[in-house]
Amino acid sequence: MKFLRKFLDKIKPSFDEGGKYAKLHSTFEGFESFLFVPKTVTSQGSHVRDCIDLKRTMSVVVLALVPCLLFGMWNTGYWHYRSIGGAGDLLTNFWFGFCKIFPIIAVSYIVGLGIEFTVAQIRKHEINEGFLVSGMLIPLIMPVDVPLWMVALATAFAVIIGKEVFGGTGMNIWNPALLARAFVFFSYPTQISGDKVWIAGLTGGQGVVDSFSGATPLSIAAGGTGEAAANMSGETLRSQLPDVFDMFMGFVPGSIGETSKLAILAGAAILILTGIGSWRIMLASTLGCLLMGWICNLLAANPYMELPPYYHLLMGGFAFGAIFMATDPVSASQTNTGKWIYGILFGILVVIIRVFNPAYPEGVMLIILLMNTFAPLIDHYVVSANVKRRLKRIKPNV
Repeated sequence: MKFLRKFLDKIKPSFDEGGKYAKLHSTFEGFESFLFVPKTVTSQGSHVRDCIDLKRTMSVVVLALVPCLLFGMWNTGYWHYRSIGGAGDLLTNFWFGFCKIFPIIAVSYIVGLGIEFTVAQIRKHEINEGFLVSGMLIPLIMPVDVPLWMVALATAFAVIIGKEVFGGTGMNIWNPALLARAFVFFSYPTQISGDKVWIAGLTGGQGVVDSFSGATPLSIAAGGTGEAAANMSGETLRSQLPDVFDMFMGFVPGSIGETSKLAILAGAAILILTGIGSWRIMLASTLGCLLMGWICNLLAANPYMELPPYYHLLMGGFAFGAIFMATDPVSASQTNTGKWIYGILFGILVVIIRVFNPAYPEGVMLIILLMNTFAPLIDHYVVSANVKRRLKRIKPNV
């Protein structure tokens, strides 16, 4: 890598103030600091020093997302060939999925980074690195058949409205990737809901075998609520769902990256071992989900509520949201106590949305955005309680 370092040092003066390409200083600095850790250090005062910067932090998260991405590519091909009555081998499934998913990733990064670079040049500040993760999360939480122009619009909305208007990375209130999904959900609901959008080619219907529905576990479970559940028992509903092994491994339709809980756990292990992700939020979310699932079992007002609590961990995007998006260090709670409250409320509210609202069987997206909104308030009360508790220890001067 020495030749690359020498090359960058050679051309760097051209991008510094007074150089030929001084207007592109932010762009050059972004590429340089991505390839090499900057040599600049604090010169005075007491500061926390670490060998990892924001770019490397984001790179670790992207690495943690790779298992979900690779499985999502294979699963996309697997379900496509099943829908037309075929059975592709490992490479055939993966290649089909790669060809479908790579353009979505490319559009996400091109649009998002293009806006980030442009804003950095206009404001003459360093390029924000947060989109390294958002650019991967956005494709992974989309249906595989989502139009590319729609991905571009959603990404632009997430970056401009969700980040830049608040000051860029580190200042955003909501998780940008979920804002992109919310934009598609409310602007183009038919492209992100129903049973056909989760499997490549199913919306067109070409060559689809008879009786193939493409229903996700959540859409099947939603049948256990409302009038549809009048003559159904919890056991009957459970028999209609994929078995636990298939839901855990990810052999079910769904958003590109959220079906395999095994791949998600692999990513969680990377985040926890590197200290990047908050294990408190992950654990609290799981406990909140199981707690509300157990309470639903006690109430049992409809067959959906009779499902074992751990089913809520395996269905839909709960696991993916709890590991990769609820733990967003910017939009989540910052205090340790606040993280427990934040995570438990997230888990509880997701199950409530699912079992009581058959028109909207998945509550992960809206609940994370809701908890992002209240995270500062949660932290405020936690800090206030700590201050009051410490003040009580101080005896008045006599």
